[in-house]
Amino acid sequence: MEIYETESEIGKRKSWLLSLIVIVLVAIGVLIVLQVVALAIAPFLFNISMEEIIGLMTGDYSPSNGRMAMYFVQGIGSGIGFWVAAYVIMRFIDKADLHWEIQLPRFNIKGAGLVLLITVGGMLFNGLLVYFNSQLILPDFLSGMESWMLEMEEQLLELTKFLTDFQSIPELLVGILVIGVFAGIGEEMFFRGLIQPKMHLYTGNGHAGVWVTAFIFSAIHLQFYGFLPRLFLGGMFGYLYYYSGSLTYPILAHMLNNTVTVLMVYASNQGMIDFDMESTDTVSYPAAIVGLLVLLAGIFYFKKLNKPNGELEQSI
Repeated sequence: MEIYETESEIGKRKSWLLSLIVIVLVAIGVLIVLQVVALAIAPFLFNISMEEIIGLMTGDYSPSNGRMAMYFVQGIGSGIGFWVAAYVIMRFIDKADLHWEIQLPRFNIKGAGLVLLITVGGMLFNGLLVYFNSQLILPDFLSGMESWMLEMEEQLLELTKFLTDFQSIPELLVGILVIGVFAGIGEEMFFRGLIQPKMHLYTGNGHAGVWVTAFIFSAIHLQFYGFLPRLFLGGMFGYLYYYSGSLTYPILAHMLNNTVTVLMVYASNQGMIDFDMESTDTVSYPAAIVGLLVLLAGIFYFKKLNKPNGELEQSI
């Protein structure tokens, strides 16, 4: 079970609505402030004008240092931003304690090996969800919304292609740092470390807490045609925390998932492998089935491995 101990009145079940409102407001505020700070600093670090940075954010990817500048803005304003937002809420509002002295010793090599298998299995199975999600068509009366979502999806895909079109090893390493490490730590601290135990408390059910959090995690990315695979990943990360009581495992899984994807894109761009990030036309059912079996077996043994932890104290 998740570890999240607090005596703060706002952290208790009866204050759930106020607590959620505060979380939303603080998170938005922190993300905006850090994004502005990053935008203000980027021109001096990367010899790029503010006009060019604004152009980058609206789809003009021509500046020579644009990719590194965008990585800086993304890393500070999003990856680190989520971690800072979680810290501010936990430390100053909920006055919560994650008891890292308990969480860290629960990490071990066997658990890490199972997380690797679970992550690989999840990525293979996720290919099927990507395909299913791409086939979704909204009713005619929602055609306007569907057009807007398709436009948003196209813009985000173009940004992703730009960010992952690595021209050098240093760019690749920075991409891994921002997309793999910063995003993995920041998002897990915010969603699994902060939101999930609260959803567990508010719903009174650990499984509901995992999936409500996964829904929020997926929805906040504003990618309708990636909603199901991201929902699934959120659930997978959530159970790694729920069954172990240690955030180290979902953080590791998140970093592995993102880093492997970045490396596959790089290898594809270099002609080493055949991997198309844009393709949703086909799916390998055998690979998806094998992935699901590996995932389920991994989760089963991961839960069994962590069973000695018992019911962890949770006092929100």
